Amino acid sequence: MRIGLDVMGGDFAPIAAIDGAMLAQKELSPGDRIMLIGSEPLIRTMLLDRGVDPAVFDIVHAPDTIGMGEHPTKALIKKPESSIGIGFHLLKHKKIDAFASAGNSGAMLVGSIFSVNTIQGIIRPCTSAVFPQENGGVNLMIDIGTNPDAKPDMMYQFAVIGSIYARYVHHVSKPRVGLLNIGEEEEKGNINCQSAFHLMKESKDFNFIGNIEGRDLLKNKADVVVCDGYTGNIVLKTIESVYHILDKRNLMDAYFSRFNYENYGGTPILGINGTVIMGHGISNDIAIKNMILLGREVFIARLSGKIRSALLQIAGEKNL
Repeated sequence: MRIGLDVMGGDFAPIAAIDGAMLAQKELSPGDRIMLIGSEPLIRTMLLDRGVDPAVFDIVHAPDTIGMGEHPTKALIKKPESSIGIGFHLLKHKKIDAFASAGNSGAMLVGSIFSVNTIQGIIRPCTSAVFPQENGGVNLMIDIGTNPDAKPDMMYQFAVIGSIYARYVHHVSKPRVGLLNIGEEEEKGNINCQSAFHLMKESKDFNFIGNIEGRDLLKNKADVVVCDGYTGNIVLKTIESVYHILDKRNLMDAYFSRFNYENYGGTPILGINGTVIMGHGISNDIAIKNMILLGREVFIARLSGKIRSALLQIAGEKNL
């Protein structure tokens, strides 16, 4: 397969991207190729400086860059020759099988919607985060900020998408789906959560276990945790801050070291007709490596196709 990497995206680009690509290349199968998208002279110089033959990679020149603070839609329109713009052009025309970037997240989301488009029936694409569990496993939280005002029908779709992700990427045979709430009882929570609960509780589209509370997030109670993006982003940033405090105070152990974002690389944009991975803006070489490897895993799982099939089945059952 062919994985496109935005070399110019991220706070530590292009150094982190080049070094991360070199690390990933060592772990990929012989038939896999990484396509480096960015300033070709710069990429070639950096590879040669590191003693790497540029022929190991495919290189596509992109003379422009979208900054982290630029307006996503305006930047994509004004800068079609940016590394993100060219990356999405290549993905749309199937020159690459997956596209990854630690650059402007808004541009990555907008680019996904307008290049490969959302899967038919998807209300809004979403993003997720992986949290390590006390028992050694992981769970998936969805959404983590893409949809701050997610409505109950959107949260229902998050449950469908998250269940498919957990099954085919995390290899959980029957994922348990929980709704993040302020209490386990059915009537707890705001109107949004109560309505989402009533939609989800009778569902045959996933294995719904009911409400779960914040204190249960890391206790292996659910394989998929559904919430609106507003709540999910607050939870994610809080856990990130706790990790950094522990690390700063040298209180790290084997379990808490698994909260390091570098281990996961990024998040796929879920609900689109393609494989797009968004990385953290502060991604270093290890995070970039894992972002590339995640893109390979998501593509091999044929996640987009499985989500599409599930939605078609749901729509067909409703029309019976």
